[in-house]
Amino acid sequence: MAPKSEKISGSQECLHNQILLSIKRDFYSFQKCALVFMVLAKNGILLKGMRKCLVEMDLGISCMNVLQLKNGEVVARMHPESIYKVQKTNDCLIPGLHDDIALECLTLACRSDYPSLACLNKNFHSLIGSGYLYKLRRQLGIIEHWVYLACSLMPWEAFDPTRLRWMRLPRMPCDECFSYADKESLAVGTQLLVFGRELSGFAIWMYSLVRRCWSRCLLMNLPRCLFGSSSCGEIAIVAGGSDKNGHVLKCAEMYNSESGRWETLPDMNMPRKMCSGFFMDGKFYVIGGMSSHTDSLTCGEEYNLEARTWRRIQNMYPGGNRATHQSPPLVAVVNNQLYAADQSTNVVKKYDKVNNTWNESSHCLSELILTMDGVLHSRHVVISYW
Repeated sequence: MAPKSEKISGSQECLHNQILLSIKRDFYSFQKCALVFMVLAKNGILLKGMRKCLVEMDLGISCMNVLQLKNGEVVARMHPESIYKVQKTNDCLIPGLHDDIALECLTLACRSDYPSLACLNKNFHSLIGSGYLYKLRRQLGIIEHWVYLACSLMPWEAFDPTRLRWMRLPRMPCDECFSYADKESLAVGTQLLVFGRELSGFAIWMYSLVRRCWSRCLLMNLPRCLFGSSSCGEIAIVAGGSDKNGHVLKCAEMYNSESGRWETLPDMNMPRKMCSGFFMDGKFYVIGGMSSHTDSLTCGEEYNLEARTWRRIQNMYPGGNRATHQSPPLVAVVNNQLYAADQSTNVVKKYDKVNNTWNESSHCLSELILTMDGVLHSRHVVISYW
């Protein structure tokens, strides 16, 4: 039998050759093996031939946005937002790989693994804590659905459908009034916003996926409740609702999770509360709700972000709210197609954009939740997709 050291050396060389072969066949399969490379590097295996292989590959070079080749080394263009600069091989994120490639590899890791990755070393801790990976994931179109749920006074919990794992969030440091009061929730960017009332008035608590803690969020220019809302990437729009005096509103505001600020938008055509909002085809919509304590609405409104104008759509939601105690319409957007769950019949309906009508759908609600690319939320359930 061969000595143990020779066996290890032989297996390492074999694995090294397999990795190089996978790079030549499919560059993105190489990306998916990033964590394997980290383990190899941690065990002292320097994949010296890998860099040379990347230099020789046109595919690998094009994926890195290479500017030039100098002395056999790959010189790549770093992302403008990145806080990381070109470093020496022994101080890069993944030894043997340029940081541009390492960053793209790490974006493919499940975000539930980010806390563990942050414990590997100082570089990973700094990277995860900066939130830059989330920005890069949005740029690359990497979508990962999580469900955030709160039942009664229980703490918020997060569910990862990929790993089938529940994770309890830290307890929100709010006062007792906020805990017992009715609340709305909204996921935007890397934040979970929870709207409610404290003893001093309206309040917004924000959970940061990056810092994994709760903090107060800046209030809206006109605080409200019972509004329609939805998010798209790092922005969210809140429309309508009711102010502290019970007046039904037609004003709207946009929240930017990167700056943490609210911007006042043009007013809707009609005031409404207890409505639902969603993004579809790059535009924001509001449907359902009530214009007063007794009058339900069947029309919808479409907001064009570029033109900054609202367009009223007659009979967009003919079901309406039958009574003030009913919840807003339960809606979901899947591949830019709108679906709604009829609360009275438990039937899922599909919206026909051309004819402005609703038809019964073959989808069930659970399928919509698993495949959605928008936001479905009630007052205690919200789905995040980054």
